[in-house]
Amino acid sequence: MAAWDLSVIVEDMGPEAPPLKISVTSDLHIGGVIFQVVEKINLQRDWSDHGLWWEQKQQWLLRTSWTLEKYGIHADARLIFSPQHKPLRLGLPNGVTLRLRACFSSSVFRTVQGICRVLNIRHPEELSLLRPVEEKKKKKDKDSAEDEYDLTNVPLTSVPTLYNGMPAHFADSPKTEFVYRMLSVCQPSPPPETIAKLYRPASKVDKTHIHSRWLDSSRSLMQQGIQENDKLWLRFKYYTFHDVEPKYDAVRMTQLYEQARWAILLEDNDCTEEEMMLFGALQYHIGKLSQTQEVGSCQGMEDLDSALNMQKDNKFTYTWLLSTICLKHLVFVLLFRPKRLTLRDYKQYWFKFQDTSIFYYKSFEDRYGEPIQQLNLKGCEVAPDVNLAGQKFCIRLLIPVPEGMNEVYLRCENEKQYAEWMAACKLASKGLTLLDSSYQSEVKNIQMFLSMQRSNSSSSTPQTDDSINTQSLVSPRYTKKYKVKQLTPRILEAYQNVAQLSMTAAILKFLQMWQSLPDFGISYFMVRFKGSRKDEVLGIANNRLIRIDLGVGDVVKTWRYNHMRQWNVNWDIRQVAIEFDGNINIAFGCVTADCKVVHEYIGGYIFMSTRSRQPSDTLNEELFHKLTGGHEAL
Repeated sequence: MAAWDLSVIVEDMGPEAPPLKISVTSDLHIGGVIFQVVEKINLQRDWSDHGLWWEQKQQWLLRTSWTLEKYGIHADARLIFSPQHKPLRLGLPNGVTLRLRACFSSSVFRTVQGICRVLNIRHPEELSLLRPVEEKKKKKDKDSAEDEYDLTNVPLTSVPTLYNGMPAHFADSPKTEFVYRMLSVCQPSPPPETIAKLYRPASKVDKTHIHSRWLDSSRSLMQQGIQENDKLWLRFKYYTFHDVEPKYDAVRMTQLYEQARWAILLEDNDCTEEEMMLFGALQYHIGKLSQTQEVGSCQGMEDLDSALNMQKDNKFTYTWLLSTICLKHLVFVLLFRPKRLTLRDYKQYWFKFQDTSIFYYKSFEDRYGEPIQQLNLKGCEVAPDVNLAGQKFCIRLLIPVPEGMNEVYLRCENEKQYAEWMAACKLASKGLTLLDSSYQSEVKNIQMFLSMQRSNSSSSTPQTDDSINTQSLVSPRYTKKYKVKQLTPRILEAYQNVAQLSMTAAILKFLQMWQSLPDFGISYFMVRFKGSRKDEVLGIANNRLIRIDLGVGDVVKTWRYNHMRQWNVNWDIRQVAIEFDGNINIAFGCVTADCKVVHEYIGGYIFMSTRSRQPSDTLNEELFHKLTGGHEAL
């Protein structure tokens, strides 16, 4: 074959250096090209991390046995000899910015695995990278650079070993030990000015723009335009947190808590006033404990272990009790709200909960006849509507019907009745009955949350505390609504209910409360359904898709993943098509995000549901890319 000249730019020689010219033939393999480039540079150093980047095709030439002809490379190709691992600025959920070396040549999925290995975060498949929201800086803020912690010299180990409760690569110096403390110990509450300056989504439409910033997990950083020293955010993307173990997940739990805390403070998740005061009290308590927390310590682990053992010991048979719950006399007040949004008065009926359905009758005497209506709760949306001060205990149900969603309110008489029926509705929405072993624990959790929100008037609650900054513990909505002297006693009152919790138990309680919020874990996208002339919002959760009317913000329809038969993407017209049981077919195009992001979310959640409970189970990366990669899967 005839020889020809190939130009290769060596990134390490600087932007002003001329490209190297090497003589090649079309049957020369990529490894041979790299060998000639290194010989021509004539510098004694380790070049093993370097690779060739084809700029016109935006492609790494990583198959060193492939020839130039097989890749389709000709004399006009612009090749760059570049390191595969480069510094990246990484913003974590707790606001800390790290500068570390990340892989720019492998898929983002593998890059996140490498980052999590350095940071000692298990289950990296739950996290991903996204482009940060641009913050508008004022003139006086331009000179104030944010603090960054350099970890570029930390080695990328395959299996990190522990030393004094932390990864060995963090124990090399006091500087890296300090960084690990920043990662594994909760940060102090931010000042109100910081919260006010941060971007807060004002509506579901604003939230759709945030979720369009996720990077493609099947492509590399370089392929997506990310350059050396660019800043990205590392966040939990999939809200299915597998196998959380406080003993091994110090960094993971802390960052998860911080992401949950900012979701509350920036009003990404809605909550009631009582819940906000309890969130504030838990933050205050965790902040006080974190000031004395040692690096690598497991404060409260004994309490947690004993609590878990107690829960295991109490799993005796509930069969008789649960079977009688279906028959006992529970009087409810029920309100239907039809689509025309005209409110009716509450009417009193006699209710029976059986399997996954609610039956209601005109009176107790009619219970053996035909019910007025049977409500099948499988696949429904369940949300609390509670006001403890006003003794209001309501359950809001959105029940799927062929033409959309029926909205139903159940009003309970007291806390006990509310806890039993709320737990039953939650289980029924997942297709589980009252005989499920988790029913009693769900009832207890609901009762515990209610008791923690209840005012403790009998105890002597201090009205003020110099160490508390209440405006840093609640969202801006409440700082505008109440003065500091009104907020402080309410948060301190709620604090009395959580003051005895250990650090670990308080963080777990915060995460449990966060996960119980109605809009927890929903990622929003602006879409247009096939046959529709208007844009709508699609919510993607860990077990369902939600169609939301953009005009009034109401849920129009819900589709569960366990009813999904197949889904595919028409990449030519960028349209997602999904088929469900019962010959239900939907199709939509994405407005604010690439349809690949939505496709990856759906496939990602299905992948998360396939993970084994066995700790030794290895991650099936090939299956992840099959479910999320589409036609571009690696």
